[in-house]
Amino acid sequence: MPKWKLHTEFKFDAAHFIEGYDGKCGRMHGHSYKVHVEALSDTLHASKYLDSDDMVCDFRELKWAGKGAEKGGLDHTVLNEELTVNPTAERIAEFIYKQTKQRIPDDVDLKITVWETESCWVEYTEDDV
Repeated sequence: MPKWKLHTEFKFDAAHFIEGYDGKCGRMHGHSYKVHVEALSDTLHASKYLDSDDMVCDFRELKWAGKGAEKGGLDHTVLNEELTVNPTAERIAEFIYKQTKQRIPDDVDLKITVWETESCWVEYTEDDV
């Protein structure tokens, strides 16, 4: 059976603090986050920008979080105001995953990787990607 695996990356800058953290991460600070999105499917789909079944999903829908807050993204936001949980790297990856899943076809498997620094990153998926 054929499979297609899309990859895309983007960056965004945001501030956050980890409430209740005993250390410097408990104070407001910022990061330049890097995000890698992997989307896997054995079916091609249409999108709101293309009527024919020729895409796993639209790259535009995978990169939403890299946009500014005025366009619904996370760039230059305070993540504590965007997420309903403590904005750790783990929770940021989970948030991007869940929001992205709402924008793409149901049968597309998704994996989100978020780098908080060059040497610290987390992967999040709910599928066997």
